[in-house]
Amino acid sequence: MRPRIYLDHAATTPLDPRVFEAMSPVLKADFGNASSVHSLGRKARYLVEDARERVASHLGAQASEIVFTSGGTEANNAAIYGPGSHTVISNQAEHESVLKAVAAFGKLGRVSNVRVGSDGRVDLKQLEQIVAEEKPGCLVSLMLVNNETGVVNDIRRAAEIVHAAGGHLHCDAVQAATFEPLDVDSLGVDLMSLSGHKLNGPKGVGVLYVRAGTPFKGVTVGGSQERGRRAGTENVAAIVGMAKAMDLSRREMEETRKHIRALQSMLLERIRDLLGSRVVFNTPKEDHLRAPHIINISFPPENRAVDGEMILLGLDLEGVCASSGSACTSGTILPSHVLLAMGRDEDTAKASVRFSIGASNTRDEIERAADALKRVAVRVFEERIAVD
Repeated sequence: MRPRIYLDHAATTPLDPRVFEAMSPVLKADFGNASSVHSLGRKARYLVEDARERVASHLGAQASEIVFTSGGTEANNAAIYGPGSHTVISNQAEHESVLKAVAAFGKLGRVSNVRVGSDGRVDLKQLEQIVAEEKPGCLVSLMLVNNETGVVNDIRRAAEIVHAAGGHLHCDAVQAATFEPLDVDSLGVDLMSLSGHKLNGPKGVGVLYVRAGTPFKGVTVGGSQERGRRAGTENVAAIVGMAKAMDLSRREMEETRKHIRALQSMLLERIRDLLGSRVVFNTPKEDHLRAPHIINISFPPENRAVDGEMILLGLDLEGVCASSGSACTSGTILPSHVLLAMGRDEDTAKASVRFSIGASNTRDEIERAADALKRVAVRVFEERIAVD
């Protein structure tokens, strides 16, 4: 029996053995509390601060601007609430952790949404209009790479617009960390979220970058850790693992991106050849508008709606791990909120499949996954699909 083909790297990535090796001594021996003054505590503190320095160096930031969190979701929530803004502006294609945080913020202040185009990109002209109507001090939250479709937003231009109006920009960069050199000054962001398990690091750790001078008050209380910005005993092993994962990611980024982009192009071509007009591509055609690892397709209804869950289950039976979008909404049969925001009809949004490629994938796996998708589509449509 052939091993399973894992094409769900946007949901989580396998832990790099080199990251586990870096974490292992901390889990076994260097287990001290980083707030303790004895030798084990001081060793733990050294490990945390060394990791902080390394993460900061990869982002072009100062170590004091790095806050370790439990993951991307906590980092996003802290970014929404921490600055104490009177208005938060976002859009309906963001990750659920931003959408729900913004919705909850609506009980405390004003909330506004920017539309996205049919390609999923944020409408920057409308953003400019909205922020111009707000008093200085508003917070705008936009993702760099959409986790469902892979579309890339122009964060640099968004930052210029927001700053011209006296606001602050938060960027969810979770899906971009493996493939983009995330220099905070080049991007112009004031806050930025990252997650360890999306770049072959451990689960349970993330980073929130907070630019010096940006208003920020910790939303988790109960201790003075992370300079009072995030209470709670630091997860030293995971923090060490995240730093190591970022070290490896930056060192191998060009090679990884080239490899994954080639596999993405191959899969796109194979799906077009095998399924033709049966599918709609929700991922942009242009290379510069899409991240190299994500392909999102939908099966639009013809005589009847297609059951997206059956497609995913069929792929799983074929040995292919894929998803319908965000892992944070898995287990539901609701239409993708991202695709709805892009103007897709409800039936098309329900019948979507996301393939997300990782560095360990091979050309043979891509070929087999495309063939498996064809077989599943044949069963779903209960008819022969011609191959050109």
